[in-house]
Amino acid sequence: MSTLRAALDEGRIRVGDGSMGTRLQLVGLDDGGAPELWNVDRPDVVSQVLEEYAAAGAHLLTTNTFGGSRPRLAMHGLEDRVHELNAAGARVARAVADRYEGCFVLGDIGPSGDLMAPLGTLTEDDAIALFSEQIAGLVDGGVDGILIETMSDLAEVQAAITAAQRTAPGLPIFATMSFDTNLRTMMGVTPQSAAQQISAMGADVVGANCGRGVDEMRIIAAGLLETRPTGIRILVQSNAGLPQLVGGEFVYTGTPEEMAEFASDMRDAGIDMIGACCGSTADHVRAVSAVMA
Repeated sequence: MSTLRAALDEGRIRVGDGSMGTRLQLVGLDDGGAPELWNVDRPDVVSQVLEEYAAAGAHLLTTNTFGGSRPRLAMHGLEDRVHELNAAGARVARAVADRYEGCFVLGDIGPSGDLMAPLGTLTEDDAIALFSEQIAGLVDGGVDGILIETMSDLAEVQAAITAAQRTAPGLPIFATMSFDTNLRTMMGVTPQSAAQQISAMGADVVGANCGRGVDEMRIIAAGLLETRPTGIRILVQSNAGLPQLVGGEFVYTGTPEEMAEFASDMRDAGIDMIGACCGSTADHVRAVSAVMA
């Protein structure tokens, strides 16, 4: 069986998946609920979302564990279930990926929700410990690689990468930041700086996710490409536009056709992997796959 690292080296990983949180909200997840709890309470629903992405051509399936760190789960009184919920999320994704040739599982890690010192109280050692705890569950559940995403602080990225290197040695590391504040992260990091510094930290793939839609992501992608070190692959995963208030509900209005045009532009610019983020569906992934596969 091919490993994710081998598939990366051979250039066979081209298509990411789409949103999880916004999809679960459409089928009953409360805005204040913990998506990770569905890995054990409603695994069939999580599996169905991932199945749709795999069938649409995704080479990477992301576990439903974005908020699976101890601080994030503590917001829901679930801090004692870190290993359980992350391992369960990995097993759900693993079962789907194993039904599709060339499909791999990324263990998803989002921001801890705490600010790193000196701006906040989260020390480097504590951050490494909390991410290591989460990654241990993901590894036990059978992930092929680690995805650190939607980050704004390079210090937190470093802590997460260190945790992955210690807890999941040998697994490929993907790390993406969200440049949604005047084309910088909330902490002021530029795409050019991210590409250089995250690569130096030891990530195999660097990139951007979320953001304010495909038009800004085109600019962000150019910045990532500008300073990409040799041998580093770039992943971009844009939201399906910006949410608009329609009939009392927020709706993402970016179409699969727009995502396909974006994917074509990114492919031609030299981006290696393209997925989708908030508001996207299997139709968006299918549109990307048609361009990238």
